[in-house]
Amino acid sequence: MKHENRPIVLVKKRKHKKHEGSHGSWKIAYADFMTAMMAFFMVMWLISIANPQELVQIADYFKTPLKVALTGGQRSSDSDSPFPGGGDDPTQKKGEVHKEPNIDEQKRQLDDIRLNRLRERLDQLIEADPRLKALRPHLIINLVDQGLRIQIIDSQNRPMFKTGSAEVEPYMRDILRAIGPVLNDIPNKISLAGHTDDIPYANGDRGYSNWELSADRANASRRELIIGGLDGAKVLRVVGMADTMKLKNRGGDDAVNRRISLLVLNHDTEAEIEKENAESDAAQVSDPAQLEHITAPPVPGASAVTPVTSSQPR
Repeated sequence: MKHENRPIVLVKKRKHKKHEGSHGSWKIAYADFMTAMMAFFMVMWLISIANPQELVQIADYFKTPLKVALTGGQRSSDSDSPFPGGGDDPTQKKGEVHKEPNIDEQKRQLDDIRLNRLRERLDQLIEADPRLKALRPHLIINLVDQGLRIQIIDSQNRPMFKTGSAEVEPYMRDILRAIGPVLNDIPNKISLAGHTDDIPYANGDRGYSNWELSADRANASRRELIIGGLDGAKVLRVVGMADTMKLKNRGGDDAVNRRISLLVLNHDTEAEIEKENAESDAAQVSDPAQLEHITAPPVPGASAVTPVTSSQPR
C-alpha cells in the first residue's frame, strides 16, 4: 500500500518523580507544635508561681466574659466612658463607675485554692512517708461545706487510742505529728472533734462517759499536733461529740465511728464560730464590781460556804 513505508517514530515520555517533603511542610507543622508546647509550659509555670490572689484575678478575668454572655450582664459597651467601646455617646463627660470588689467572695475563692493545695500536699506527704502510706486506710480527706476535713478513723484491729482511754497509740501519734507542720502553711484555723461508738460506760452518762472520752481524745490529738509543730494559736475549737454523729451506713457500735475529725475551716465557718464565741450583748454588766455581789442560790441541805472573792487565791 501507499503508506506502508512510512517510518514509525516512538516517543518516550519521561516521568518526573515527586520529591516528597521538598517543600518542608512538615518542618512548619513541627515548628508550630514546638511553639504551642513552649507556650503551654510557660503558662503552667506562671500559674505555679502565682500567689492565690493573682490566681483569683486570673480566674475572674476568664470567667467574666462567659458569665456576661450567658446571663446578659453589663458589657463594656454599656459604659458611659468617652473612650472607644465605652458608651453610646462619646461626647459624655461622665467617666467609669468604680465598683468595689466583693471581699467575701474573694476570700471564698482564696479558701478554695488554699484548701485544694493543702489536700494535694497531704496526699503527697502520705505517699512519700512509708509509715503514713501504711495507715492510708485510716485517713479520710475530703472537701466539705465548712472547709477541708481530715478524719482519722479507728479499726477493730488497729485502734488509734488505748481502749477506753485518751492515751494515743504510736501510729496515731505519727499521723498527727506529720500533719501538724503542714497545717501551718495556710492561715486558716482548725477545729478538732472527738467521736466514739455507742457502747456506754458502766455508769452511763452519770460518771465518766463517752462525752468525756471524746473530748479527752480530741484534746490529746491537739497536744500531739502541737508537739509535731502546729502553731497552737491556729486551734479555734476542741469539742467532744460522743456517739452523736456516726458515719453513714455504719452501725452505732462500729469501730470506724471512733475517730478524730480535724476540720480546716474556711472563711465563712470560721466567722460563724467566732461570732458564736463572742460575748453576747443581751446580758451586760455596766459595773464589774457588781459581779462580787452575785451569789449562787442556796442548795437545800448543803452547808454554808464562804464565797470566793477576787482577793482570795483560786
